[in-house]
Amino acid sequence: MTKLRISTIPDSRPVKLTIELPAEIHRDLLLYAKLVSGKAGEAADAIPDATRLVPLMVGRFMETDRAFQKQRRGRKPASTAGTTGVSSEG
Repeated sequence: MTKLRISTIPDSRPVKLTIELPAEIHRDLLLYAKLVSGKAGEAADAIPDATRLVPLMVGRFMETDRAFQKQRRGRKPASTAGTTGVSSEG
């Protein structure tokens, strides 16, 4: 199986997330959730909620954005590090 950047979805309290996505991105997000769960081809109700991936993906994006990290290091830390469930190990 291909190694995905996000291998598991950590347990967390439910959070209501309201965003609008283009249909193509939504389809890809649902597919990603299926691939992460290892249940591609199963019924949609057996797949983990794809919205739980969004904070992980945003966190990973920010962790790997070098320009953002450079700017962030230059600011006073007001961090909640470790709350995204995303590892910086790659």
